[in-house]
Amino acid sequence: MAAIILAAFTACISNDLPYPWVLPSVDTIDIESVDADGHDLLATAPVIDSVNRTITINLTEWADIQNVVVKGIDLADGTTCVDPQVFDHPLNLSVPVEIELERYERVFTWTIMATQTIDRYFTVASQIGTAEIDAEARTVKALVPMGQPLDNIQVRTLKLAGPLAVMDPDLVGQHVDFTAPVKVNVTEFGRGSEWTITIEQTDVNVFLTRVDAWTNVAWLYGDAEVGKNNGFEYRRADSDEWIVVPSDWITTDGGSFRARVINLDSQTQYVARAISDDEHSAEVEFTTEDNVQLPNSDFSNWWLDGKIWCPWAQDGEQFWCTGNKGAATLGNSNTLPIEVATSPTGYQGAKLETKFVGISILGKLAAGNYFAGDFKKIDGTNGILDFGRPFTNRPTKLRAKLKYTTAAISDASKSNPNQQYMVGQPDTCIVWCALGDWDQPFEIRTNPTNRQLFSPTDEGVIAYGQYQSGNTISDYITVDIELDYKATNRVPKYILVTASASKYGDYFTGARGATLYLESYELLYDY
Repeated sequence: MAAIILAAFTACISNDLPYPWVLPSVDTIDIESVDADGHDLLATAPVIDSVNRTITINLTEWADIQNVVVKGIDLADGTTCVDPQVFDHPLNLSVPVEIELERYERVFTWTIMATQTIDRYFTVASQIGTAEIDAEARTVKALVPMGQPLDNIQVRTLKLAGPLAVMDPDLVGQHVDFTAPVKVNVTEFGRGSEWTITIEQTDVNVFLTRVDAWTNVAWLYGDAEVGKNNGFEYRRADSDEWIVVPSDWITTDGGSFRARVINLDSQTQYVARAISDDEHSAEVEFTTEDNVQLPNSDFSNWWLDGKIWCPWAQDGEQFWCTGNKGAATLGNSNTLPIEVATSPTGYQGAKLETKFVGISILGKLAAGNYFAGDFKKIDGTNGILDFGRPFTNRPTKLRAKLKYTTAAISDASKSNPNQQYMVGQPDTCIVWCALGDWDQPFEIRTNPTNRQLFSPTDEGVIAYGQYQSGNTISDYITVDIELDYKATNRVPKYILVTASASKYGDYFTGARGATLYLESYELLYDY
């Protein structure tokens, strides 16, 4: 991940932080992760957020969310649990559970919560599209053609809960009368619930349900009867010629299907429709977005503010930032412009070098870094930053031209003992890009007592991609970092682009002398 900031030491270092302001925190939590039959109960490791004082348990389908066993919890030095008996019994995490932690006579409430994704589905013969399943209301609705009698519907698949659930009656493989809603009792972990399944007839046999238009790409979503020749056609709005979407651009899931249409022109109006055998849906118009590039993406604008190199024109608008403000308080900037005689400004590119700044114990490792955002303020001997700049387009890749000189890791995190083994191993550079729909920039804190770092799994992340290398790259290479989107219809509010000469620089782990050279960035909008 990105390397972040070294904050200033004052001229006289003193340990005068009042104890009451040292917050209680959780180091690790151990959750029962396997059931008696060997099935995994945890989808990912628990996520501990010391800033928001939350612990999130990500469960698999095999887990009973109302009986989550906490085998142990490790608290930071000086932290105690006010009511440790809460862990003597399994936790019912169908709703969040609050615990109180105390440190130096201050008590704070922490929240333990769980997430669990259940794969639910329902299909019948001649079904159009995908069934609508409302887990909260416990209802299922599916569509069939008008010619399909409702009193003789063959149920092909049905799953409304986890893999251990039992359904009564078991409808799978049966011909069922759906002229009225059908009730199904679902029992799992000794608890039962009643679901209502409804099937309706429709005289429309093919739907174009959604179009998500990007810049050079559009995502088309359709519903039609299972087993028919389903697909899409599109055309420019100023043309009468329909273009059939190639079959290898289409993904089918029962009666639902989608297509990734590529090679479109930006800022252009198109028309699309879904097709099913000889029928087609209503036409939908859409307009592609603009091709937007990041400012100063050739790193040609720099100015020197005292000892601090700033990656923007002196009188220009700031988009990029570095950790130089922190590093320069104990030494010199460690992210510098690259001088190029042919550049109108005299600069093109950025040199990111990892250095130890300061003297002996009065210093820290400062990883060379370059990011879209802003350095907010100093927090003790750490930094607080805003990651991200406003951005609403949806690129497919970030292209970076770079080279790298690695070195043996010389410094390892004191707050994260798990990184001590890295000493002596080659350092790794990283460049990553993310798009998110947070309402404000993503705040980064490097202070171990309230550390908050970026995670690609954060709920606000729409897309993420990264490049990293632990090898020396002597000559500039071009790398295309493809962005993996969680959803095609979410519109970003911010773009985050970050580069670091040391992947774990935000933990102050890295190699003195590791250097990443950046020549340019470019956003690509096609596949």
